[in-house]
Amino acid sequence: MAHEGLWEQLEKLDGAKTAQRAKCEYLSDPARFVVTLLNTAYVVNLTDRNIFSAHTGSPQEPASFLEQLCLLAYLINAQDLPPANKLVGAQALPGGQFFFRGLHSLPTEKLARVFGAHPEMLSKISEQFEAKKCEFGDASITLCVLPRLPLTIVIWRGCEQFEARASILFDRTAASQLPLDALLAAVNLTVDALAGAAAENS
Repeated sequence: MAHEGLWEQLEKLDGAKTAQRAKCEYLSDPARFVVTLLNTAYVVNLTDRNIFSAHTGSPQEPASFLEQLCLLAYLINAQDLPPANKLVGAQALPGGQFFFRGLHSLPTEKLARVFGAHPEMLSKISEQFEAKKCEFGDASITLCVLPRLPLTIVIWRGCEQFEARASILFDRTAASQLPLDALLAAVNLTVDALAGAAAENS
C-alpha cells in the first residue's frame, strides 16, 4: 500500500487533537478526517486507509499519490500556529537551501511558461482557488493549498529585454506544517492545478 508508514503514524494520533492542529474536521464511525486541499474537500478514511474527493453528487474520486502524500503528511505534522504573515523563499525555510535544488527545484519555469506572456490569466483564474490577489510583480495571488499552508505565486511578464519570471513564496511557518518533501509535492500540485485552469480558460 502507498504511504503505509504515514498511515501507521496517523492511526496512532488522537483524532480530535489532530483535527484541531490541522484545522480540519474529524468524524467517527468510521474514523475519518475531512481536509481541504486546493479548494477540494477530501475524506481521509482511517478504517479503509483510502482517500477520496468529497464532491457532492459525483462519484468518489481517489486521491492521487502526491495528494495522498500531502494530506497524510499534513495531518501528522500540522501545528496549531497562526501564519507569521512574513513571506520567504524556499531557501529561507529550515533545511531549504540544501533541499530545494536539482531535482527538488521549485517549478518556477513552468509558471513562467504558462503565465509569462499573459500574467492577467493568473488573476482571472484566482477565483477558482478562492485566492487573494496581491500587489507583487505583474500578477500575484495567495492561495491556501491546505488549511494552514498559504502559498504566494508571483509572475513577471516577459518582454524583448527580459524573460518571463515567476516566484513561489511561503509563509515563514510553512516548514512547521509540512516536511520539505511533502511541501514540494504541494507546490507541484498547485502549479499543475494553476496550469490546468489556465489551459481551460485560454
